[in-house]
Amino acid sequence: MCGIVCYVGSKPCAGIIFDGLKRLEYRGYDSAGLAVHDGRSVGVVRAEGKLSRLEKALRDKPLVGTMGMGHTRWATHGRPSETNAHPHVVDGIAVVHNGILENHLTLKRELAAAGAVFSSETDTEILAHLVSRAMARSKDLVAAVRESLGRVRGSYAVAVIAAGDPERIVVAKNASPLVLGLGDGETFAASDIPAILGHTNRMVFLDEGEMAVLDRKGARIETVAGRPVTREPRTITWTPVQAEKGGFKHFMLKEIHEQPRAVEDTLRGRVSVERGDVSAELIGLDETAARRVRRVVLLACGTSFHAALVGRYWIEALAQVPAEVELASEYRARGPLVDPNDLVVAVSQSGETIDTLEAVKVAKAGSAHVLAVANVLDSAIPRASDGALYTHAGPEIGVASTKCFTAQLAALFLLSVYLGRRRGALSEERARVLLQGVIEMPSLMREVLEAGEPIAELARIYGCADDFLFLGRGLSFPVALEGALKLKEISYIHAEGYAAGEMKHGPIALIDANMPVVVVMPSDASLERIVGNVQEVLAREGKVIAIATRGEKLLGDLPVERVDVPPCLPELSPLLTVVPLQLLAYHVADLKGTDVDQPRNLAKTVTVE
Repeated sequence: MCGIVCYVGSKPCAGIIFDGLKRLEYRGYDSAGLAVHDGRSVGVVRAEGKLSRLEKALRDKPLVGTMGMGHTRWATHGRPSETNAHPHVVDGIAVVHNGILENHLTLKRELAAAGAVFSSETDTEILAHLVSRAMARSKDLVAAVRESLGRVRGSYAVAVIAAGDPERIVVAKNASPLVLGLGDGETFAASDIPAILGHTNRMVFLDEGEMAVLDRKGARIETVAGRPVTREPRTITWTPVQAEKGGFKHFMLKEIHEQPRAVEDTLRGRVSVERGDVSAELIGLDETAARRVRRVVLLACGTSFHAALVGRYWIEALAQVPAEVELASEYRARGPLVDPNDLVVAVSQSGETIDTLEAVKVAKAGSAHVLAVANVLDSAIPRASDGALYTHAGPEIGVASTKCFTAQLAALFLLSVYLGRRRGALSEERARVLLQGVIEMPSLMREVLEAGEPIAELARIYGCADDFLFLGRGLSFPVALEGALKLKEISYIHAEGYAAGEMKHGPIALIDANMPVVVVMPSDASLERIVGNVQEVLAREGKVIAIATRGEKLLGDLPVERVDVPPCLPELSPLLTVVPLQLLAYHVADLKGTDVDQPRNLAKTVTVE
């Protein structure tokens, strides 16, 4: 989510920056803006909505200058509006920012007490106030940015220009991407390579906790703490299509690796660990409606159905309210009993899935309160619903959904905590533990991705099999279903997902030396029982691939292929255990030479019956 493009050089920059923002549209946004230094002051143009509206605003109010920055915003703090769009300007200090300032409320109260007046609802404006006040003391933009970043806590990619400093842009990053581009007498910065690849292929990637001072001659890099950094630029040889893929072979692989960011962006602005609560404003369900709920019905298809199955576990465990999951196509066909006290949650990546949309109409006809969980702003299902809980995964190009699945999990977890707190079923103390756990998940997901090479080897060993079986218990059962679906979608290998307790009720008849069995078995209350299932498979010469928690000893010396995930709260294990299954499906399909991004017979969005 969100995009940044910066330029300093000798050319008129507004068009360069605007073109870069267009190349970042895939990241998703709901407002945009530019700030350009004309040599005397900083001019700003902003607009709510798509870049076409910003383009019109720029025609009406042209920005002239050779140094500036632009931003596309996806709303976190504050609704989408021109007022909340970036850049934010305070006393000649203009700031654009991706990320979230976790201590923004504390800083805002402090600034307000000192006389600061805020014109937006964003956390970013707080940073503009901090830099402005520091600049008044130090008279140096670099020192002011450094001092201000030392006061904030959270994730950021940030760019700052000052009316009194017409030749430099200061940028910095922490847990949000930022790349520098070095040209001939011009320097760039952007959230992603495609934004600036048309101008230069010499790139420098900032690491966490680093900042850079950009001018026409290049970039000076140092840590936020002030230590100089020397880093040689890399020459990027990607084609434009490769640039869109971020250097990955397929969009699907890129999107698998984008999952930590997708989960972060879905959580962003909605979680308060200090209060042990979830924001009512950004959850799409008001508190009165939440307290009135007597039953939750989740409607979905395909991968979204598997996310809904996980959501059912969470809603019942955390909110203590009965929950059901229905295939949307079956729900609409069977004349369901709908109660006005039902909360119907319609889960759809695209927000346009026809069966889910029609099921929503059935629920609305029964006077149920309908909440959409979707990834596309103002799509059909959110428009037909009473409220929307948007995932912020960004556009997903690969037909087989990956990052939208884990973003849906994050959204459904937040909904479960929100319901639990409103209904008095979840204590503040327990909620704090759970919310701290979910905030830590993106970094744990990155660990899984960084250790993914053994999965490629497993794909080479077992990718020639004709059939796969996936097993799981409890929260891991929907993950097993999702793992089987991913494999069959893109590799065309027959695969089945089963609740492990059902293995002896039929699937065990299929197990032999030619049947790989993938067992999802994180450390949770079901572990001992599923180890028993593993032993049953091994007794029939089946080959076991175990997705297990690192350090878990219960498997002992059993002859299994083991893929470890980091320890986490048992409630949150699906966010980790699904990642190796996605990678396994990807590598098997890639080895088989199938069309990974556009598998046969499948469409990204099913809008016909």
